[in-house]
Amino acid sequence: MERDLSGVRELASDLAVRAGRLQLERRDTLRVGAPKAHANDVVSDVDIASERLIVDAVHAAWPDDAMLAEEGNGRRGTSGWNWVIDPLDGTRNYISRTGPWSVCIALYHGDEPRMAVVHEPVANETFSAIAGGGAFLNGEPLRVAGGPPLEKALVGVSFQPNPATKERAARVIRQLLPVSGDIRRLPAALNLVYLAAGRLDGGLALDTNLWDIAAGALVAREAGVTLGGHGTDFTPELTIGAAPELWPALSELVRSAA
Repeated sequence: MERDLSGVRELASDLAVRAGRLQLERRDTLRVGAPKAHANDVVSDVDIASERLIVDAVHAAWPDDAMLAEEGNGRRGTSGWNWVIDPLDGTRNYISRTGPWSVCIALYHGDEPRMAVVHEPVANETFSAIAGGGAFLNGEPLRVAGGPPLEKALVGVSFQPNPATKERAARVIRQLLPVSGDIRRLPAALNLVYLAAGRLDGGLALDTNLWDIAAGALVAREAGVTLGGHGTDFTPELTIGAAPELWPALSELVRSAA
């Protein structure tokens, strides 16, 4: 069954903004819980409250849809539509006040991403996309340019901070940093949407989860960013994005190092 994706995006954008507002309001009173998968995999009560806000509203609107949500509020569905939700991508930045974070909501039909929203609360920026309909920032269209050569490129780097992935990231950075213009470490979703906005020329993400990259990847692709991984498409294990002219050099280096 088809769905009014423009209306879906409007609701998802509103929910992301509301979750972001909650995160700003509760930042001074947040409580950090026990780590999840490893010592650096932190979660706060604000992550959980933000997810509940989004999940409850989506379930009320489309009770037959499935959900994959980072903090455990997923459910099976029967409609063929699946929501992928990261209520607070960049929790360590949020808790420590050392960098940006975002609210991420994506909608799939089967295996195909159809709609995406990434909201950055501090800057009040909402990136969004509908498959085949382009990418937008606060309603204005985004289209990536060709990109500089690698030696002048600004490249975003995202990775899970578990011991094995940090070793893998170190190998990539060791190869990338001397030959690129510079690098920035960012949460995965913002890495991808900043590519779409032309703030970064290239980006890579290592060992993420689908909820980290689903929304940002659709925004990036709809803006004309070239995406891939070890094969012809990106995966949570390895996601590489770049402006088209930068793609061959960056993807070759990252694939060999990763």
